[in-house]
Amino acid sequence: MVHKNKFDGLKLSQSIEDAVVHINACQRCGFITEDQFCQICLDEFRDGQKLCIVQDSKDIFTIEQCHIFDGRYFVVDCIEKPLINRLISLIEKENIVEILFAVSPSIANDSFILFIEDKLEKFDIKFNKIAQGVPTGVSLENVDMLSLAKAIDGKTKV
Repeated sequence: MVHKNKFDGLKLSQSIEDAVVHINACQRCGFITEDQFCQICLDEFRDGQKLCIVQDSKDIFTIEQCHIFDGRYFVVDCIEKPLINRLISLIEKENIVEILFAVSPSIANDSFILFIEDKLEKFDIKFNKIAQGVPTGVSLENVDMLSLAKAIDGKTKV
C-alpha cells in the first residue's frame, strides 16, 4: 500500500482513526455505536423483556445474522460498572422475564451462568442457554468427546 497506492493507505488509516474516535459502547448493552445507545436498544419493535447475554460485541453480529432472536443484548466484556449491579438495574427497569446465555460452552462459562443465576434468584426469570453438541454436517468421528457427550445428554424426541 505504501508503494503502490498511497491514497488508499491514507484513506484506510483515516477510517481506522474515525472508528477509534467515534465508536463507543452503548450505555445500555455494551454493543458498538456512534451514539449513546445502539440501534438495537432503540428499536421499539424488539421484545424488551428478553435479554441475551453475550461475551463480546462481535457475538451480537453473529446472532443478528440468524434473524431468530428478537430481544435485546447485554455484552459482558464491555460493561465498566460491576456486572451484577448493571444486570439487576436492567432487569428492574425493563421487567426482564427471560435471559438467554449465548456464550461458548466451557466449564468457566457454565460456572459464570450458575453465578448469574444465583445472584438473580430473587427475580422471576426464565434462564436458558444456547444448545450445544454436534454441528450440522460434521461426521461423528470429527466431533470431540465433550461435544458428543453433550449432544447425547441433550437428545430430543424425533
